[in-house]
Amino acid sequence: MEITFIAADSMGARSMCTYVRTHDVSMIIDPSVALGPRRYNKPPHPIEIRAMSEMWDKIRKYAFSADVIIITHYHYDHHNPEYADLFKNKILLTKHPSENINKSQTKRAAYFFDSIKDIPSEIFYSDGDSFTFGGTRADFSKAVPHGINSKLGYVTEVCIDDGERFVYTSDVEGPSLPEQADFIIESDPDVLYCDGPMTYMLGFRYPQKNLDLSIGNLIRMIESTRVQKIVLDHHLLRDIRWRERMRTLIAYARASGTDVMTAAEFMGMPDLVYEARRSELYKNYPVTPISI
Repeated sequence: MEITFIAADSMGARSMCTYVRTHDVSMIIDPSVALGPRRYNKPPHPIEIRAMSEMWDKIRKYAFSADVIIITHYHYDHHNPEYADLFKNKILLTKHPSENINKSQTKRAAYFFDSIKDIPSEIFYSDGDSFTFGGTRADFSKAVPHGINSKLGYVTEVCIDDGERFVYTSDVEGPSLPEQADFIIESDPDVLYCDGPMTYMLGFRYPQKNLDLSIGNLIRMIESTRVQKIVLDHHLLRDIRWRERMRTLIAYARASGTDVMTAAEFMGMPDLVYEARRSELYKNYPVTPISI
């Protein structure tokens, strides 16, 4: 199995876009990228905008070469309805557009399906289902909350298995909830790509108890699965102090022989975390802020 992280918060913009290729099939998961509209009361810096543009070019390249496109939910950093050509003649495995979904994502899903009408070769709702491509299987969780509750809707997690197992959590912001963690443990991954806790809003929109639960669940995964690499990214990488916040997990993983890293580090790149450093970017590279 070949795993390529195409775009990620650790690479400079909001995304978890991933390409997976096996002997049987090539898949791209959540082919989109976006920027936080405001951070530290500032819009994205031009350096962030350039990084997003470069990542989008890579996403399009990989998406056009993929056999299967997976959409785990309908936030714009995970799908882009404005580029329907990406889906031409693809098999689309997507979260159900009207079940276990909030009002905002219901509207976005309807717009998305209207945009791609008759373009994919096949469309399947993936929630709780499994799909086989030769010797490769894609197993999906039932819809689980986006974060610590269902206010932001639901997402699907996915395990891709060709003998080696790769689990992609989508936006679990943890995982702090049992239903999020149970799918991962049952999947028994070799490589886990996990949307980490939303610690940049710790004590505001993200309680300390959920951080503690997330760390506990990740430690439980090290104890009870074959996982060798835990890739933490997305919401967690919007916190410049993320390693400090996750120090208990990192120390336990190191003692257990499990690697903890970001998507950028997995790809041999430095962490950029531009959003977390937005104030620093404006200080070091002064520009007149322009809203996007």
